[in-house]
Amino acid sequence: MPRQRTDEVGNPHSTGNSTARPLTAGPYSARSHSARSLTAPRLRAVLALTGWLALAATALPPASPARWIPVLLFVAFGPGCALLLPLPPGLRPAARLEAVALAAPLSLSLAALAATALYLVAGFTATVFLASLAAVTTVAALLPAVPLPAATRGAAERHKPVPWRGR
Repeated sequence: MPRQRTDEVGNPHSTGNSTARPLTAGPYSARSHSARSLTAPRLRAVLALTGWLALAATALPPASPARWIPVLLFVAFGPGCALLLPLPPGLRPAARLEAVALAAPLSLSLAALAATALYLVAGFTATVFLASLAAVTTVAALLPAVPLPAATRGAAERHKPVPWRGR
């Protein structure tokens, strides 16, 4: 019978079987960690650029779908996604969905605050409104993510140790 060994997270690996997974494969390996850490800055860079792309879309002809669709999507989701993403690894799909669903009301709240402030100073234009939201989104993309709501904090999947049955 081949000997068993475990990796750092307690998964058993056979040392006598040539098809056994190497210790470097798994959710905590250096390879998967580097792939995950490269994704977060790229995602944040894309989120920072969405506001400026929506602002650039206002140069297109009025009433064109290529003008209002990017602006609508940015105002509805851009700032909230920049504040909440990237999500920590290991969240269950329902917790990820909850955090993404929270991005829309957060974005719309920031948009309402920006519009109200611009109306109060008598400086509201579509260009200034989108530029202020794009600036907030860029700054939010550079900062760490906002802590998740209380309902998702404990929603991370945890690896349960395999009970020891040997005697």
